[in-house]
Amino acid sequence: MVEHTEEKAIQGPNENRMSNKDHSMLKHINLVIFLLLGLSQTLTAQEEDEKDDIGTETVTVTKAYTPTISDAFKIKSSPNLNDSIVLQKKKIEYNIFSVPVASTFTPAKGKASAVKKTPPPVLYNSYASAGVGNPANLMGKFYTSRTIDRESGYTIGLDHNSSRGDIDGVALDNIYSNSKLNATYIKRDRYFDWGADLNLQHRLYNWYGIPDGVFTEEEVNAIDERQNYFTAGVEGHINVHDSYFENAKLKYRRFWDSAKSGENRVAFESGFGFPVAEEKLEVKANIDYVNGKFENSALNNPSNEPGIDYSNLQVGVSPNLVMNVDDFSLNLGVKVVYGLDAENSDSNFYIYPAVTASYRLMDDMAIAYGGVEGGLDQNSYYGYVEGNPYVSPTLGILPTDRQYDGYLGVKGQLLPNLSYNVKASYTAENRVPLFKLNPQNTARDDDKGYFYGNSFEVFYDDMKTIGVFAELNVDVNRNFTLGVNAEYYNYNTETDNPAWNLPEIQGSLFMDYQIGKKWYAGANLFYVGSREDVATIANASGLPSTFNAEIVELDSYFDANAHVGYRWNDRLSFFLRVANIANNNYQRWANYPVQGLQVMAGATYKFDL
Repeated sequence: MVEHTEEKAIQGPNENRMSNKDHSMLKHINLVIFLLLGLSQTLTAQEEDEKDDIGTETVTVTKAYTPTISDAFKIKSSPNLNDSIVLQKKKIEYNIFSVPVASTFTPAKGKASAVKKTPPPVLYNSYASAGVGNPANLMGKFYTSRTIDRESGYTIGLDHNSSRGDIDGVALDNIYSNSKLNATYIKRDRYFDWGADLNLQHRLYNWYGIPDGVFTEEEVNAIDERQNYFTAGVEGHINVHDSYFENAKLKYRRFWDSAKSGENRVAFESGFGFPVAEEKLEVKANIDYVNGKFENSALNNPSNEPGIDYSNLQVGVSPNLVMNVDDFSLNLGVKVVYGLDAENSDSNFYIYPAVTASYRLMDDMAIAYGGVEGGLDQNSYYGYVEGNPYVSPTLGILPTDRQYDGYLGVKGQLLPNLSYNVKASYTAENRVPLFKLNPQNTARDDDKGYFYGNSFEVFYDDMKTIGVFAELNVDVNRNFTLGVNAEYYNYNTETDNPAWNLPEIQGSLFMDYQIGKKWYAGANLFYVGSREDVATIANASGLPSTFNAEIVELDSYFDANAHVGYRWNDRLSFFLRVANIANNNYQRWANYPVQGLQVMAGATYKFDL
């Protein structure tokens, strides 16, 4: 028994090793047998399926699988542990050990810094101004602007200037007066605005252009040298927003005088705008009609024959294409005008250029501009009186045919406070109105105050003009501005006569200065070069065609005016104005010297009405 046990104990380990190896081999054999059995079963099933022939089935995938972040397995930041032992966190308590500290510091109370605001200016809707000066000059003004509601309002203005001074060297009185009334109503709407104006005016002038010693005292006393002009006009306009029809204006004016002359004028203007691709087509249309009658005939008639009638109608249309490309802009257009002289049964069609362009050479420092324009300019008795109030009421009224006016210039802003403008032009015109002295015709049987070579007629001439213009404006600061300009013209007339009463050189200078909050001042100076007129000398025949004529040259003149003012408070201010500081009795028109030194003082008061 003992021997058998020891042998078994010795052989035991070897037997175990053989048993493990055999066991591994047995596993591999079992795996091979399993795979063979599975393959055999699969083949057998396939054969049975082929025998059964269950057919085919199509599976359509409507959407490919697109995994999202939510499909991914997320690792929890704090996973649940299944450990048999879970450690408990020890609770920690925090305590502040506070020790009081004695302090004598007391912080000052903070105060926000306030920005000093400039109080807004007090605005008033009305003001009145009055002044008096030498020689017997009076001035008065009144203006008020009222709002009816948020969309409408009206303004009323009154203006009066008069003088009863006596000019040295002339034989007749030289009283002057000008009074005007203007009223305006404005209505604003969301899509358009419109308004109406009323204008009334009265002017008094004297044909005082007779030097001392030309006529006897009896003849001078028999002359009625006064002339009164009256004007009444109404006007209406409308502006439309975001529409092809943009604006329209209609006005009527009645003008008459104390010599039984009268004139009516009706003018209508309208504008349209149409988009063309990226550009704009503007179309302007106008109708202008003027007619009137002079009760008296021209002075070159030996007797007072029937007066002068005139009637001129214009109908025009002007299409214009507006193009803007970067720094270049171009307005390409044309004017077509139909003109009718109803008194002489004469009508014509006129075609004028209407082309303008501009190009920024150096931003705002240099802008080149130019154009060629023309037009049929409507003349009127009212317009001639505006230019020369000493005309005789015996004029022929004709429109001016401005064939073309070509110009080229450069303008810009050299510095933030310095701007300039330089332009050269060439103009060709037919029937240019020139003021020329009327001849004496005391042989007329109708005694008038303008028969004595002391009134002016309108002489029409064809003319070509070369012009140069230059202007400079300086804003030294917010309180001081200065400007100066000069013009030169060279005239070439069809009749080879001088351009009567037109100066070749003229210029002006103006300045305004705000001296602190209370004081302000300003001045303007202007220079007009020499001019030429023609004077006729009567003879015993009494026929103007046989009178001798001679050229009269009017000297150039320089005039300077200044004013200074003081604001007493927001409502009341005082002013002092000085005119013709050089006290030069120059002649603006032949035989018409002006008043010398004139000083006027006055006050202006603002208020709410």
